[in-house]
Amino acid sequence: MPAPLKQTVRRSLLVTSATLASLVLTAPVALAAPAPSPSAPVSPSPSAAPSAGASPSAGASPSVKASPSSSPTATPPAGMSTVGGARLGQAGAQVDLAGGAPVLPKNITARSWIVADAESGEVLAAQNSHWRLPPASTLKMLFADTVLPRFPRTQQHKIEPKDLEGLGAGSSLVGIKEGETYSVHDLWMGVFLMSGNDAVRALSSMNGGIPKTVTEMNEHAEELQALDTYVVSPDGYDAPGQVSSAYDLTLIARSGLQKKDFREYCSTVRTKFPGETKKDKKGKTSRGTFEIQNTNRLLRGDYDISQYQGIAGVKNGNTTNAGATFTGVAERNGRVLLVTVMNPAKDAHNEVYKETAALFDWGFQAVGKVRPIGELVPPKGAAQSSAQPGATASAGSGEDASAGGQAGGAGNVSEKPVAGAVTEKGAGGVGVAMAITGGVLVLLAGAAYLVNRRWPLPDLVRRRR
Repeated sequence: MPAPLKQTVRRSLLVTSATLASLVLTAPVALAAPAPSPSAPVSPSPSAAPSAGASPSAGASPSVKASPSSSPTATPPAGMSTVGGARLGQAGAQVDLAGGAPVLPKNITARSWIVADAESGEVLAAQNSHWRLPPASTLKMLFADTVLPRFPRTQQHKIEPKDLEGLGAGSSLVGIKEGETYSVHDLWMGVFLMSGNDAVRALSSMNGGIPKTVTEMNEHAEELQALDTYVVSPDGYDAPGQVSSAYDLTLIARSGLQKKDFREYCSTVRTKFPGETKKDKKGKTSRGTFEIQNTNRLLRGDYDISQYQGIAGVKNGNTTNAGATFTGVAERNGRVLLVTVMNPAKDAHNEVYKETAALFDWGFQAVGKVRPIGELVPPKGAAQSSAQPGATASAGSGEDASAGGQAGGAGNVSEKPVAGAVTEKGAGGVGVAMAITGGVLVLLAGAAYLVNRRWPLPDLVRRRR
């Protein structure tokens, strides 16, 4: 197929019938690629020495998940998945420089990384992007993409003792208290800003419990074609056999960013969180708030690193086994890029953010000057719909349709474009206010809906002061 035609097809908006959508959403799980079985348990300890993480079995098929291995290794496996393109399954740095293209930045020590165009899905460069490694709290992006549509943000939930069971030693916490009531909005702020495992546990409890939530996360990863990913703990806490990859985390972020609430939460710099109810000497009760700040240093800045121009999220993580991990999205001059970095070898303060910033800088300079080495594949539902004989191109945007063809759930369907969404809440000093202009999910007489085959970040992510 000629390249221009292929590009046109890939960037088309496809209209699929409600019947086809129903088939996609209700297809039996048995038809999906078989879920992997975790390898023999290896006891993770917060105080254990860092390891290179889990390594996949060789020769992993691009269409079937391979069983994760817990054997630590400092080198990528001989065979990795080729989802998105054959070069993405090759070890080492992969890039196809054209005339005038900048060379890849030096001193990138991450075991795995990827730079991709969020809108077109083109992968500009990558290194070991399908290497299955522990994801740490970047896995919370998959948790959010799976569970966020289930509950309206205004729903209230009173914390019971069972909600906080199973928290791992040394877990990051937002400070949820038993007996207190929190809105779903509060809990998601705790997840995204403070990477609160307690907030993840509370939302998982609302969702029917940890085992059910883990099953749904694995099923959703399958739908997204994030086939390197296997979930054991929904909060990303080190667990035997729990793995993902730079490629998968980028797919997951791209899917999550279709949702308005996801975009708001991941780009919020600071906000107020409900405190504990207290009673004064007269018996009068009151409940104050305390400030929480986003732990994403490219979004918030730090003493040795500045806020990155155009940054709009997404999620960071750090555990003993995973090391530092990060997926970020940024916009500059009308281009939206996604970068994922996993486990830099250099042990320096904020190293994962510094290497991410260097890759962002390279990506914005390289756009249009490099030939793509692969692509971010669409979810199975979108891919299947594009193959249907009745599909036709149409204009519009599939904004806030969750991956796999679901119309966005509670709090995620935009009735009108989102503009000027301020995410610097209650903050003083120099702040970053992100405005994300979203399209509208169009329902055609209840019989069809639009699926954006390009699967982009809806419109542009803009940085405002």
